[in-house]
Amino acid sequence: MLVSANKAMKNNTNKLALLGGLSYDGGRVGVLLIHSLGGTPLELKYIAQGFAREGYSVECPILPGMTNGTDVLSLARWQDWYAEVERVFDELSAKCDTVLVGGLSAGAILSLKLAKERPEEVAGVLAFAPTLWPNGWAVPWTFNFYRLVHTRWFARLFRFNQRAPYGVKDERIRKFMSDAFKAENRTIEEVYARPGVMVLEFCRLVRHMTRHLRDVAASTLIVHPREDDQSSLKNALKLQHDLAGPVEAIVLDDSYHMVTLDRQRDLVLDRALDFSARTVARVEAGRKTAAPKRRSAEVVEISG
Repeated sequence: MLVSANKAMKNNTNKLALLGGLSYDGGRVGVLLIHSLGGTPLELKYIAQGFAREGYSVECPILPGMTNGTDVLSLARWQDWYAEVERVFDELSAKCDTVLVGGLSAGAILSLKLAKERPEEVAGVLAFAPTLWPNGWAVPWTFNFYRLVHTRWFARLFRFNQRAPYGVKDERIRKFMSDAFKAENRTIEEVYARPGVMVLEFCRLVRHMTRHLRDVAASTLIVHPREDDQSSLKNALKLQHDLAGPVEAIVLDDSYHMVTLDRQRDLVLDRALDFSARTVARVEAGRKTAAPKRRSAEVVEISG
């Protein structure tokens, strides 16, 4: 048993060595981007590079335990994912005056969690295809029975494989992804498979945040596809209704779940940049208004 555990930990270390986050140095405004459940920072590379070109400092870390293959023993909990998000956020905040946070799917939920816990520090939230429950048209209806799973030992019996179209409507991008994984002797189903414990921890994260959505006062941009194969538009509508702060919602008509790399990625980037610029301007204007004014020097007239 010890040999098996050591082998698993070695495989886990090798997996982490092959993966890496995205980091772009820029100005005094930062953006933290969080990948999806079982995903990698590569899902957000197009968005990250777009922000970097506009002069933003960008961090898109890999979250151990939330990336497939980095927790082969299924030990991580959603609190571990969030702790890594906070750590990277603190590092980014140390060199930036203003920081926005965003994420894809489950990453969007972690972004909202950060906005709840750091209301004075998170300037705004970018929620790309946010997921509260996987209920898109490509998800088998039998997945609803997973609501009955509440213990980690039982969750270990499950493993969920992705089904076509894998969140991507653009067939060229889907083929590119598939060919890239084949070159690494992996299938796209294997890469995006999610262990049962990982899914259980995500469900626990969602249950926690569902109770606190009205505590999120940050300005939020929601971008969600109408034909989402992984999470229906109902997810975005609930967030729009329950979040306490101002919400802008954009519904895409030619994308599936991976909106950050699918057919309308240019539109997603443009709207994200526009929202971020307006949010930063509003935050900075508020700081100037709140800053104490210097008292003017008194003029004393001396006669004689």
